[in-house]
Amino acid sequence: MTTALEPALSVRQVLTLDRVLAGEPEVVAGAGHLDRPVRWVHVAEAPDVGVMLSGGEMVLTTGVLLAGDPDKQAEYIRSLHRAEAAAVVLGLGRAFPAPPDVMRRAAERCGLPLVVLHRPFPFAELTEEVQSRLVRRKFAAVSLSEAVRTALTGLITAGAPLQRLLDEIAVHAGCPVILANLAHRVLATAGERPAVDDVLRDWERVARQAGGSEGDGWVRAELGGRGERWGRIVLCGYRGDSPIGRLLAERAAEALVLHRMLGGAAHSWEEQSAQSLLTDLVSGVVPARQLLPRARAAGLPVNRRTFVPLVVRDGEPAALDRVLRLLGLSGLVAELADGATAVLLSLARDQEAETLTAHLAARLRTESGAVGTVVAAADARTAWEDVPAGLREARHVADAVAGHSAAQDLPAVVRLRDVHLRGLIRLLRDDPHVQSFAERELDGLLSGCDAEQELLPVLRTYLATGRNKSRTAQLHHVSRPALYRRLEAIEARLGVDLDDFEQAASVHIALLAHDAQHG
Repeated sequence: MTTALEPALSVRQVLTLDRVLAGEPEVVAGAGHLDRPVRWVHVAEAPDVGVMLSGGEMVLTTGVLLAGDPDKQAEYIRSLHRAEAAAVVLGLGRAFPAPPDVMRRAAERCGLPLVVLHRPFPFAELTEEVQSRLVRRKFAAVSLSEAVRTALTGLITAGAPLQRLLDEIAVHAGCPVILANLAHRVLATAGERPAVDDVLRDWERVARQAGGSEGDGWVRAELGGRGERWGRIVLCGYRGDSPIGRLLAERAAEALVLHRMLGGAAHSWEEQSAQSLLTDLVSGVVPARQLLPRARAAGLPVNRRTFVPLVVRDGEPAALDRVLRLLGLSGLVAELADGATAVLLSLARDQEAETLTAHLAARLRTESGAVGTVVAAADARTAWEDVPAGLREARHVADAVAGHSAAQDLPAVVRLRDVHLRGLIRLLRDDPHVQSFAERELDGLLSGCDAEQELLPVLRTYLATGRNKSRTAQLHHVSRPALYRRLEAIEARLGVDLDDFEQAASVHIALLAHDAQHG
């Protein structure tokens, strides 16, 4: 069968060649399978040709040894199907003046494309044309593979940052490149900015629905090592041949895994992603509206939110990130160039920004043990375009009061023991094992269609109320029979029995993890 290093023509592409069109080809069966790859072209008249095939061949025949024997004709088609041939091309003439019904019906049942040529056609010309094209494509693929590997290995050897590798991959792919974790959160991007922004505007839905469909030019490769995965790279809208796209994605994945293993970077890819975004916001070099898709794809809630820009002095970024998770707040944390740590909180409109900021400062001092930690905050912003000015304002305040010893001692409101399992899940939400678990357990409800998305709130309420059907029906304003039908649909889509405590607990934990990962 074909591999990434053996790019093939499809049956459909072969039929569009000028030399084939001269034979007036007509697809009489298997028209829905014309995208099968053609690995080779084989001229054969023997009735038992199937035993000589290895898969992917387009078989050319005049059928001279099959004429007058319907049983042989049907078996001929079945043997090609068993051998996984790509298609069979029958030249009409003395043996078959018209497409034989027996072969046509057998090919349709097997899903094997059967093409007849209405005009006399020298098969040698077709084999020569296709074989030469396949050889050229294979040579080009090998050359490209080596060029990409050499370029990426050179960058890694030179200590290039992650972004430089992604930029190189985007140049070879000619399309946006996305690096994401297992929860579909975007960690880094490369490619022309407008095209990247188009991909990011509705990233999660698009990634779930089209991420695995190479027919739309979406090609992805998994990232991982030592038996576990931690992310994926996606070529978005690749316009070349699918085998070449897969080759590029595989070479890119190999390089990124090597970079992660050997790079010894001080920050994880998630931290680098947040740092890049917040640095661009603070600098103001990139307009805020252009950074909005990146923020959304990075997992930051941005629709109808209140943003609280913070800059912290004498506070470790890791401690700040941990405190955000313990308090159940959505936000980005990153160390800036001068050692200060920027924090951008994203709150629901009904949340008290000042109160939560005070809680954050108090908890940070408790976690870090540094009473002199300075948390500087700008006024809350409801417009995303005002966030850069807010971050710069907070940075200015932090610089002005750096080293001030009279930090206000405020009581902590939220602790880990108060949020129980939710707190633990939030702490672990970036762990690849947790991401993979949540995706696997909830896969039946996460495809993005409206019907399935409507079931998630019902499941969330049902589990949060301790599987109380009456209370769940009341909260969702539906009758108990209607609720039962929805619960049955949930169980069918997830393949679980929610009356079983262990299965319900597993789904509940996965739902908590999903909610934590997506704010």
